[in-house]
Amino acid sequence: MIEDTLLEAEEKMDKAIEVAKEDFSAVRTGRANPAMFHKVMVDYYGSPTPLQQLAAFAVPEARTLLITPFDKTSMHDIERALSSSEVGANPSNDGNVIRIMMPELTAERRKEYVKVVRTKGEDAKISVRNIRRKAKEQLDKLVKDGDAGEDEGSRAEKELDAMTKSHTDNIDELLKRKEVELLEV
Repeated sequence: MIEDTLLEAEEKMDKAIEVAKEDFSAVRTGRANPAMFHKVMVDYYGSPTPLQQLAAFAVPEARTLLITPFDKTSMHDIERALSSSEVGANPSNDGNVIRIMMPELTAERRKEYVKVVRTKGEDAKISVRNIRRKAKEQLDKLVKDGDAGEDEGSRAEKELDAMTKSHTDNIDELLKRKEVELLEV
């Protein structure tokens, strides 16, 4: 039972780190990156569809992104979704592809993005701590109910604390790398 609790907590913490990585990749740096458009939903024949399912991406230059729709009839819907997205893209359409030119980031805008990334990092760490708290409650319940000894419970709690620390350290490392990437001119 203790091992199951620890294994479940570790899987959930790993998922929290994956979510943090996705969130960090969605914050734009000075370069064009298809990951910035992961959360863009296009109204395709009446249903919201992720942009990745409707088009192919190419990055011919550092600040240029080409989006080639699989279905040419969806081009205007994709363009509309890009314009209204929080990415701040300004798409131009030549009939075959949608071209997005990413403007140069100002120092002020870079600092704003660093704040956004720090907030997302803190949210991820809070998520990991909540997972730890729930796992600790389960461990305490196992010890209280007599399903596990107190020694086993304290050993498992130390293991849980070490796991939590390694995951929060991992999030901190991802955060540092993203901050350096954002502030790089």
